[in-house]
Amino acid sequence: MGAHGQTLIALGAALSLGAAAAQPALPEGEKSLIAVTLDGQRTRIGTVAFGAANAGRASFRVRMDHAVMQDHFLSMREFKCLPATQEITCFVPYPYPHPGTVSASDFSWLEHNLLFFFKQPADFGAKLWNGVIFKFSLTPSGLVGTPQAVDLNRIGVPPERPDEPPYGRFDRDDFTPGARWVQELRIE
Repeated sequence: MGAHGQTLIALGAALSLGAAAAQPALPEGEKSLIAVTLDGQRTRIGTVAFGAANAGRASFRVRMDHAVMQDHFLSMREFKCLPATQEITCFVPYPYPHPGTVSASDFSWLEHNLLFFFKQPADFGAKLWNGVIFKFSLTPSGLVGTPQAVDLNRIGVPPERPDEPPYGRFDRDDFTPGARWVQELRIE
């Protein structure tokens, strides 16, 4: 092989390594869970602790900050909610056992552990059909979740397949931009 061929091989290898290096890595350790609201405010509402990746998957654990998320007694149950004059956003813990892992291309169990519903401040009770799940994508600065609509009544009974997340891509609907007070969830 001539010098030209070796140069092309070296260039191809360098480009391949550069492309691999450009891919964001799964987060590790404890990260802040930040709600970004319609007015541009960033509020740290909790943490997500990630374990070290093993075979392309990492474990995670979500903890809400009870000093920020206020107690609301709705429909005979207590919820931790982020209050605002425009819309109250309440956290709904996923109630069933699950694998609790993510990969660089699959954040579905993390998304199911960050379920919420929204209600107007004057409304009474929990309106579980106003459910919100955040679709996460991996970016160089962390994970960014955009809100999608789901009906949380669906998780009122245990799933038939506990190893499969109940809200697949056909069970979610995108919100019109600006429709929800919490515009993004960020994990950084």
